[in-house]
Amino acid sequence: MKSPNDIWADLGELPDEEIIHMMTKLFAIYEDKLKNKPEDQEALNFFKNLDISINQTSQCNLNRR
Repeated sequence: MKSPNDIWADLGELPDEEIIHMMTKLFAIYEDKLKNKPEDQEALNFFKNLDISINQTSQCNLNRR
């Protein structure tokens, strides 16, 4: 498994359109985990953290306007 630093570097190398594809794939992986096991803590944490990240990003964008 790659280190978080290596993954961060890989993420930085992706073109914008590939980041959208990667995020969609990641979402689908955790969505499937929840379909198979609704109490899956890893998947629940992913969606909790995703929601927090979306809200923080939206808030930052509003503050810039």
